[in-house]
Amino acid sequence: MNQIQFWIKNARSIALPQSVLPALLAIAVAAKHDGFCWWLALVALFGIICAHLGMNLADDFFDYRVRSGENRNAMASEGIRARIAKYDYLTSGKATVGQLAGAIVVMLGLAALAGFVVLWFRGLPVVYIALAGLFLGLEYSAPPLKLGYHGLGEPVIGLMFGPLLMLGMHYAACGLFGREIVLLSFAAGLLVVNIIFAHSVLDHAADEKVGKMTFARLLGKPWLQLVFVALFNLLPFACVVAGVCLGWFHWAYLFVCLLLPMAVYLVWSLHAFLYGKEISLEPAFWMGPMGNWEGMKSIGIDWFMIRWLVARNLVTFFCLILVIVNLIIAFF
Repeated sequence: MNQIQFWIKNARSIALPQSVLPALLAIAVAAKHDGFCWWLALVALFGIICAHLGMNLADDFFDYRVRSGENRNAMASEGIRARIAKYDYLTSGKATVGQLAGAIVVMLGLAALAGFVVLWFRGLPVVYIALAGLFLGLEYSAPPLKLGYHGLGEPVIGLMFGPLLMLGMHYAACGLFGREIVLLSFAAGLLVVNIIFAHSVLDHAADEKVGKMTFARLLGKPWLQLVFVALFNLLPFACVVAGVCLGWFHWAYLFVCLLLPMAVYLVWSLHAFLYGKEISLEPAFWMGPMGNWEGMKSIGIDWFMIRWLVARNLVTFFCLILVIVNLIIAFF
C-alpha cells in the first residue's frame, strides 16, 4: 500500500459518505439555478473530501494525546464491546505522531487550496462557512473546548455535515443561498447525527467505562434518549412534508417517505435495546445492504450492526432519492 492509500485508509475513508452524500444533494439542488457551475462544484467537493479526511486524522491526533484509544482497547479485552479501535497505525508503530501531523497538514492544505479557488469565483461567504467548519472540526476533540468530550459531539457533527457543508457547497456551485437548501440541510444533518447518536446509544456502557461523555450519556435517562432517537429519525421526513406543503419543494420530494419503515424500525429497535427487550435481528430487504451479515453474526456484533447499518442506509437513500429527483427536475 502506498503512502496515499495508507493515510486515506487511516483517515477512515469508510465514513466519507457522511459528507459526500449531503454534498452531492447540495450540488443537485444547485443545478436547478442559472449560475450553476459544474467544475466549481467538483472543486468544492474535492475540498470537502480532503477536509473530512484531515479532520478525522486530527481527531486521532488529539485522542492519542489523551490515550482514549488505548483505554477503549483495554476495555474491549475485559469483554465490553467497544466498537472503535482507534489509530492502530500509531500504536503498532506503522506511523509516528510526526507523520500523522504531516498528513493532517497535507489534507487540510489541499482543502484550503480548493477553498481559495472557490473564494476567487464566489467571494467571502465561502470563507466564513469554511472557517466555522474548521473551528468546529478542530474543537471537536482539540483543547480548549473539546466539544466531543462534553457530550456535544453529535450536535457539532450535525451542524458541520448538514447546514455548514450543504450551504457552503450550494453557494460554491451556484452562488446563491435559499430556503430550499436551508431546510434540506437541516433534514440531512439530523440523519447524519442519527448515525452517530445510534452508535453512542448502543455503546453507552463502553463510553461510561472510559468516561467519554457522548450526547446519549449527557441525556442520561433511556426515555430521554428515545425522544431524541425519534426526533433524529422522524423530523427529517416532517421537514420534507412541510417543505412540499409550503411550496418550497417539488412534490416528488415525497418519494423519500418510502424510507419511513427504516426510520420507524430504528426507533422501535433502539427502544428495545434501551429497555432490554429481545427482538428479531434478522435484516429485511427494505433495510438496505447489510454487508457480510453472516460474518457479523458469527462474531456476535449483529445486535450493533443491524441498527448502525439501518441508520447509515437511511441517510444514504434519503440523499440519493433527492439527488435523483433534483437532477430530473434540473435537466428534464
